[in-house]
Amino acid sequence: MPVNSNESSRRHFISKFAKGVVGASLLPSIITAADRKRNVESLSRLNEKYSANDQIQVALIGAGGMGTADANTAITVPGVKLVAACDLYDGRLADAKKKWGNDIFTTRNYNEILDRKDIDAVIIAVPDFWHKEISVAAMNKGKSVYCEKPMVHDVTEGPAVVDAQKRNSKVVYQVGSQGMSSLGNEKARQLLKDGAIGKLNYAEGFWARMSPTGAWQYPIPADASTKTVDWDAYLKNAPKRAFDPLRFFRWRNYKDYGTGVSGDLFVHLFSSLHLVTGSIGPNKVMATGGLRYWKDGREVPDIMLGMFDYPETAIHPAFNLSLRVNFVDGTGGTNYLRMVGSEGSMTVEWDRVTLYRNRIAADENDPLAAANAAADAAKSYTYHRADMLPPDKMVYEADKGYKGAHFDHFYNLFNAMRTGGKVAEDPLFGFRAAAPALLCNESYFNNKIIQWDPQNLKVV
Repeated sequence: MPVNSNESSRRHFISKFAKGVVGASLLPSIITAADRKRNVESLSRLNEKYSANDQIQVALIGAGGMGTADANTAITVPGVKLVAACDLYDGRLADAKKKWGNDIFTTRNYNEILDRKDIDAVIIAVPDFWHKEISVAAMNKGKSVYCEKPMVHDVTEGPAVVDAQKRNSKVVYQVGSQGMSSLGNEKARQLLKDGAIGKLNYAEGFWARMSPTGAWQYPIPADASTKTVDWDAYLKNAPKRAFDPLRFFRWRNYKDYGTGVSGDLFVHLFSSLHLVTGSIGPNKVMATGGLRYWKDGREVPDIMLGMFDYPETAIHPAFNLSLRVNFVDGTGGTNYLRMVGSEGSMTVEWDRVTLYRNRIAADENDPLAAANAAADAAKSYTYHRADMLPPDKMVYEADKGYKGAHFDHFYNLFNAMRTGGKVAEDPLFGFRAAAPALLCNESYFNNKIIQWDPQNLKVV
């Protein structure tokens, strides 16, 4: 009887696995030769490839914490120079000159950035409710874009970004979920394809934070006022109200400007899951949670739980997903994506994948089962109680010197700009990752189950 391709790949994986992992834990590298070259090799030699006339010139729009981290990472990629920064708070513009040099151009008006002919790409790290407008405007001006996640503030905005990139086909647009370029997600995708955990049936993700800044209690500058903040410009696309520094500097806490814990953190997990499985998204979304601890005037929950149904497709079986975010976690700092199949599971991190194989899941043709049976046969025939055996475990880790997913995500963006290649997360992928995260908010606030059409990108 012929063996189908899935069964063949599964047996090939099991054969490799059984040769060295029975009862053991191995640490193979997951880094490829190409990754080693860009992450471990000295970048000073790569810098020699690019003259001043060959540099990609970048501007930052939104110079807060994430924008600063993005810019600092982007300029470590060879052949990239930061030449301008935009923000609505004067203090950040002053800091930008201190960080990146007095010669960089600074402005409160992002249109002055987009009108400059010497800027090739922009990093958009503004509050979520500005993502769509600036993204579309930047592409219409011929600028390539790195836009922080989630790509949009509301599902109705997604098509505008997708269409703008189609119209401006020469520009490159990448959504900033760094895990999309991580070695961990790449390895997990290969392991799933090879049948390492059998047939996928369930996935879960968790993200925990506790510190004030981690829970969006960002510091408020002492000089915050309508003189130092362009409040009117900030509210152009939002309901008008008197100046409130909390709504400017802690914008994630408010529905008019941010997308809550789901838009900030669930979207990372959706991006990773969709990359690993090849899925385009769930067709059923439901969420619950509450505001349990941070009674600081915020409008969004600090604990959220989401449940999602993924239908069967030609690429993957039907499976369920559960996601959790906890901003009141006393342990703090825990985050993971775990994928469970009929023969094992794997925990996926950006620089590591931990694979567990169930010893009793294999059939008689499974070489892993045969290896275990041989080990049992070698034991004394004297009666002994059965052991409680843990699953066989295999840990894949990135090589020492790996610069990380954040660097790789920018490397991929700039490489696509130079070569006309593809990015890790284009607008269509970014929309499909953002949509279920945004629909979590709709489910939570309206206390209802949402039916979503991931193919046609619309609420049913």
